[in-house]
Amino acid sequence: MSLRAGDLVEVRSEAEILATLDERGELEGLPFMPEMLKFCGQRLTVHKVAHKLCDTLYKTGLRRMDSAVHLLGARCDGADHGGCQTACSLYWKEAWIKRVDPADLPSDGVPDSRLLPLLEVNTRKPAGEDGSERYSCQATELLRAAPKPLPMADLTQFVTDVRTRNAGLGATLRAVAIGLYNRFQHVTRTRLPKALLINKGRPWGHMTGTVRGRTPVTTLDLRPGELVRIKSKQDILDTVNEDLANRGMNFDAELARYCGQTARVRARVDRCLDERTGRLLEMKTPCIVLEDVVCAGVHSLNCPREFFPFWREIWLERVTDGG
Repeated sequence: MSLRAGDLVEVRSEAEILATLDERGELEGLPFMPEMLKFCGQRLTVHKVAHKLCDTLYKTGLRRMDSAVHLLGARCDGADHGGCQTACSLYWKEAWIKRVDPADLPSDGVPDSRLLPLLEVNTRKPAGEDGSERYSCQATELLRAAPKPLPMADLTQFVTDVRTRNAGLGATLRAVAIGLYNRFQHVTRTRLPKALLINKGRPWGHMTGTVRGRTPVTTLDLRPGELVRIKSKQDILDTVNEDLANRGMNFDAELARYCGQTARVRARVDRCLDERTGRLLEMKTPCIVLEDVVCAGVHSLNCPREFFPFWREIWLERVTDGG
């Protein structure tokens, strides 16, 4: 369809989408989920062309995705996946949408009573050994939907980033420069003695946590709509260990880009799916998601997923609207 960011599309009807799915409710390994049904018949704007993605399951780098996009405002609410609060940006295969002109009349949606039962039954995986419920969603199945690695040496990905308006030329050059630097650091870290390393072989950002032992915790009891300021990078590094983690939650260079900025609380998160197992995790220490604060792919070669990072409350401070 040669879609680009900013194009207007309409999500096809239930009957049309059902015709594209196999017995698992999938198209080319990508599930169509119950949470996506509410968008059928709606007109939405292409936010990013999803031609690649980060492997967040096994950290193998970028993977290639074919014929898919992310739509503006279309995120998963987790209603059919145990109330997962990750709010992932949904993947839409081009077969599930159609390009429209603003002057076109809306299509007549054709409901299909067979679609929801098919999707609901496929949201479940076999129970775990402990009998716990396991879920299947786009995030847990991404490596089946995008099985081909996308090496950095494949420069066509960066041409696609610019051509589809996923990223500007300047942002793309910056992402490539950071990617080359991080690969250089990785090679030298594994092959050179410590005395010869640049910034101890650390990736771009050169961050080091200062906590030795158990990391601290602060409870602010933040609620949606409250205004917060993200603390300085050094203040946050003073709360994480040498692995840049606080109680198992990582602070990385993508999050550090927002240090010092203010944002409103979008949600208080205490449950999310483990993408590897599909098990619903209950967080002992709730995290915070902030409005319009997303992973922009600056440190991951312009990955367009734009997931919401989780923030520990100790990394934030409450401010008043006029403060």
